Amino acid sequence: MSLFEKHNSVLTKAIDALHSRKFYAAFPEHPAPAVYGETADADGQAKFKAALGNKFSELKQSNAEGWAGQEESPYLQEPLKVSYPTYSVNTLINNAKSAFHTWRKVSAEERAAILMESLDRMKGRFFEIAYATMHTTGQGYMMAFQASGPHAADRALEAIAAGYEELKRFPSSALWDKPMGKFNIQLNKEWRAVPKGISVVIGCSTFPTWNSVTGIYGSLITGNAVIVKPHPGAILPIAIVVAEIQKVLSENNFDPNTCQLAVDTYDKMITKELAEHKDVKLIDYTGNSTFGSYLEALPNKIVFTEKTGVNSVILDSVADIDKTAANLAFSINLYSGQMCTAPQNFYIPEGGIPTPNGTVTFDEFAQKLVDNINGLIDNPKAGPFVLGAVQNRKTSERVLQAEKFSGKVWLKSRTFENPMFKNARVATPVILEVDSSKKDVFGAELFGPIVFLIKTKNTDESIQLAQEMAIHHGAISCGAYTTNPAVKEKIADEMALAATPVSFNLTGGIYM
Repeated sequence: MSLFEKHNSVLTKAIDALHSRKFYAAFPEHPAPAVYGETADADGQAKFKAALGNKFSELKQSNAEGWAGQEESPYLQEPLKVSYPTYSVNTLINNAKSAFHTWRKVSAEERAAILMESLDRMKGRFFEIAYATMHTTGQGYMMAFQASGPHAADRALEAIAAGYEELKRFPSSALWDKPMGKFNIQLNKEWRAVPKGISVVIGCSTFPTWNSVTGIYGSLITGNAVIVKPHPGAILPIAIVVAEIQKVLSENNFDPNTCQLAVDTYDKMITKELAEHKDVKLIDYTGNSTFGSYLEALPNKIVFTEKTGVNSVILDSVADIDKTAANLAFSINLYSGQMCTAPQNFYIPEGGIPTPNGTVTFDEFAQKLVDNINGLIDNPKAGPFVLGAVQNRKTSERVLQAEKFSGKVWLKSRTFENPMFKNARVATPVILEVDSSKKDVFGAELFGPIVFLIKTKNTDESIQLAQEMAIHHGAISCGAYTTNPAVKEKIADEMALAATPVSFNLTGGIYM
């Protein structure tokens, strides 16, 4: 059985899911022993611990020009002391150029097979990646496992499926036969899908694999060579993924430099030098808007960015106010507000929120939200694991600064004890009430567990503000609650114009 035949069934299902948009996951998201093996968790943890304090020597990139690593565990607030091979930008580019001219001529089937096999190998390391993610990002165990393991692998699979189908959508050759009356003109025609060249994928500190694999696998399936530039604070999770890609490339007699890891340090970053290099044609980036806008302005590049944004929640009317408050409180607490989809601005009409049991006032809803947040934080079996740890010290400082903004403080940030990691860097959400006129306060992303309850004149103003924030500052998600079909359609339509997807009336096990 060929490598393509081995993986073709899963690839076909992934392509079908692209068209139907139905649920499909090739990688189970629950870390159950029945799925991954009785010792998978312990083995993964042991492998992670064995990596600490050592050189990461799994990469097939040879002739390292140096070794470096500055990762720190937000749970231990201690360095991981893992070091990685480093290379100059010229070395990385030259390696990529050499590998590109072989990889671009590989068939779509063979590329897909190699990349699918790398995901299969990645699956065997989900638990190791989970612990690496925990101790670089501060995510709780379950999120670290799911987001950096199966969910990331499914994102990579989706990129492979989309790229493969596009490459196969047109014939590579055809006999062109044109009737000309008494005779026909015939031409043998062929077409070639031409890759762009070298791709640079710039990773972030909070989701080092989930936010990088689509760029990596999307570029590789379409024949481009890839340089993966991780955030200096979160290297190990994506280093494991790159190592598996390189191993499969080598086993199939391809240059492992087709996908390289480009590690740098805070004091000597190479991101701009890489991005500005004339031979780099594709850039994928996740991070702050300032740097993202700089990348988008670079000439002669195709740039894909996921930049910062101001995510909104529009509260018009609800069927169950308690379930609504509970759902939103979980979203606020989840990974201490460090997800790109985390809600920041809650727009609430000054007249309150209609429910089947009467109107809930602004203050009553604010108190319900506070009570639900505190209830989760103070639950020793759930709180520490849902909130995780704060990845960056600057985020903790930002939370404390937010309490000084003008407006009523409904909830101050505090610390809590993580039962597994006594020295974890933690910060619970801060909640402030502000008037809708205070755009200077809520009109920018404040990354971390910071929430504004914004008192609006009515739902129309709420919608207008949510759309304005999305248009001018970006947004990745929007939550909305209404029992009125006309209001629902207006929210969906207005936010669509701001290129922002909306989740309506979430009260159960799905969160914004």
